Amino acid sequence: MAEIRQSGTWGSALTADEFSAIKSVGFEPAGQVLGAAVYNIGYAGGYSCPGAWAGYGGYLTPYQSVTAVSSSRSLGSFGPMVQTLYQARRAAIGRMMTECADLGGHGVVGVKLTIGHFPAGGLEFKAIGTAVRAPGAVPLRQGFSSDLTGQDFAKLIMAGWVPAGLVLGISIGARHDDWLTINQTRWGSGNAEVHGYTDLVNHTRHDARTQLERDVARIGADGVVVQDMEVLVRERECPMQEHRRDHIVEATVIGTAIAQFARHGDRRTAPLAIMSLDPQRRQAARVRLGP
Repeated sequence: MAEIRQSGTWGSALTADEFSAIKSVGFEPAGQVLGAAVYNIGYAGGYSCPGAWAGYGGYLTPYQSVTAVSSSRSLGSFGPMVQTLYQARRAAIGRMMTECADLGGHGVVGVKLTIGHFPAGGLEFKAIGTAVRAPGAVPLRQGFSSDLTGQDFAKLIMAGWVPAGLVLGISIGARHDDWLTINQTRWGSGNAEVHGYTDLVNHTRHDARTQLERDVARIGADGVVVQDMEVLVRERECPMQEHRRDHIVEATVIGTAIAQFARHGDRRTAPLAIMSLDPQRRQAARVRLGP
């Protein structure tokens, strides 16, 4: 990073339009920055069934199961797995922000968060973006990170708002395949809502949004603009009952927390008179308006 800073050149992942946009609001690229972390996923939680003992009477084959989300830390939830997902992503973002500070940047725009399998085992969490700086501005104690494009970043600044940092909302929900769900998904059940699946998806998404709001409050921002919402659905054989299944939903919400630094009043612009250069259109206007 020191060699790059002393070289007088910079790299970026910006398009030409993004470069022009950030320049229009007084920023310039400082360099491309990267943060990565490889984690081995050991104990993920969720080894017990989330609902095999629930239902009417608590027998092995419940009529109606329950949804267990990771934040509840209940039996069968994936709390340890979600904590690892948070920790790994924040480690990658933190190392990216360290490179940003080394380059003299005030923040990072266009951040892309990815997860991939590492060849030697485990998962690689990666954060890559372009560090930007405002020439002549004082260094920030804590730089900002944002997944906004250069154009969206410029629009935010022009509207009196500034990015505060990347925020995450992650939740994993699990639900046992109970008799009610089985009956509602049979061929002869017709076009009917599967209440167990609806409950699982809704509870997991709601929990992810709640975790996102807590992350916004943690960094002291006013709100969040969301760029990416992802829901992954899978199933597994129930660890407590043979020939039965558990359904698992992972919801991830990634956004940029923002804070307001200026308030703009009601801007009213004077009407602009435009004269057409087409002689036929000018003649038609004179006929309509009269001499």
